[in-house]
Amino acid sequence: MAMAGRVRSALPLLRKALYSDSRSALHPALLSNPELSRNYATAPAKEQKVKVPVTMYGVSGNYASALYIAAVKASALEKVESEILDLIEASKKSPKFSQFMKDLSVPKDTRVKAISDICAQAKFGDLTRNFLVVLAENGRLKHIDAIAKRFAELTMAHKGELKAIVTTVIPLPPEEEKELKETLQDVMGKGKKVNIEQKIDPSILGGLVIEFGQKVFDMSIRTRARQMERLLKEPLNF
Repeated sequence: MAMAGRVRSALPLLRKALYSDSRSALHPALLSNPELSRNYATAPAKEQKVKVPVTMYGVSGNYASALYIAAVKASALEKVESEILDLIEASKKSPKFSQFMKDLSVPKDTRVKAISDICAQAKFGDLTRNFLVVLAENGRLKHIDAIAKRFAELTMAHKGELKAIVTTVIPLPPEEEKELKETLQDVMGKGKKVNIEQKIDPSILGGLVIEFGQKVFDMSIRTRARQMERLLKEPLNF
């Protein structure tokens, strides 16, 4: 139980790392970004204020957040998630289609028409279709896999579910995984369900690394060793 015990002893830091800004409103820069200013669906009569449950960063995070807000306002979160995942599966089965989405040399009009036709054939809703058209217009289709992953994390959080990726040198014994899950459950609070995905990486040397969305809580021996090495290289001040 030593590993879970180390996590429990670091609960204050873990809470700060995970929730420093997870409950903040959507960053104003996202809403003012010209690429994301297009309304993906017909605006409701009364404006509904929506906050993202997990703060996202970068291109994929910003687009995923914008799509999440639009989907929640349209009460179409599950439908949009399903349609986006269908597109991802289709791209995996068709190397030609996958290459098309990554090829920025394709003229914008061609990209937009192709995506519009695909959405029509797949009978996607207006929100998903408009979102994909925005990606095509802005040359962002190449980010669709990352956007879909970020969007899935937001929908999980919306439902009170959070995925924690736990990296260790060797697989956690069932009893330690159970205790670690309970510890993380305590961190996240009541009403949240934590799903643990284990990853094995001998290069971390020991300890563990926990990832929640785009946040990383690193308690690996490798990182501690690097921190110690930097400390030892600093000049001594007497």
